Amino acid sequence: MPFRVLRRAAVVLAFCGVLAGIGGPAASAEQEGRPLQPIVEAVALRLTTADTVAASKWRSNAPIDDPAREEQVLASVTAQALDEGLDAARVHQIFRDQIEANKDVQRALFAWWSVSPGSAPAIGPELSQVRLVIDRQNTRILDQMQEQKAVLAGPDCLPVLLDAAGAVGQTLGPLHQATLARALVSLCGPVAP
Repeated sequence: MPFRVLRRAAVVLAFCGVLAGIGGPAASAEQEGRPLQPIVEAVALRLTTADTVAASKWRSNAPIDDPAREEQVLASVTAQALDEGLDAARVHQIFRDQIEANKDVQRALFAWWSVSPGSAPAIGPELSQVRLVIDRQNTRILDQMQEQKAVLAGPDCLPVLLDAAGAVGQTLGPLHQATLARALVSLCGPVAP
C-alpha cells in the first residue's frame, strides 16, 4: 500500500514539475495577473496542515481516515456554501478533494516514518489547534470561490489555475507539490447554481 501511494505521488509530482515551469520567475508575480493565486495559496496552506495532523495521529496511533471529522468538515463547508449562494454539491466535491489530498500527504508521511523511524515526530501536537487553521482556510477558500466564480466557471479556468499552481508550487516541497494537483483537481467549473 505505501508503495502505491508513493508511486501515485511520483506521477503527480512529475505533473507538478511541469506546472512549476509555467509560473517561473519570468512570469508576472502580481496577483492581478493570477486571479486564482489566492485560492491556490489557501488550498496549499490547508494542505500543509497535513504534516501536523499526521504527526498527531502517528504519536496517538490514530487512523488516518476519520470519517466522522470528514463529514463534519463537509457539512460545515456545505452549509457555508449555501449561505454564500454557492453550489453545495460542487463545494462538497471540491472539499472532498481537499480532504483526500490531505490524507495522501499523511499516508506518505506514515510510509516514510515506518521505514525510517528516526524521522518520525517525537511529539504529537493537539489536533484542536490545527483544526482551527483548517477551518480558517476552508472559509478563505469559500470566499475566494465566491469572489472568483466567473473565472472558475470560465473557459480559461484551467490555464489560469495551472499558472497559479505553478507559482504557488514553487514555495512547496515535493510531497506537497505532488498532492497540490489532487487538491485542485475539481476547482474549475461552475460554483454557483
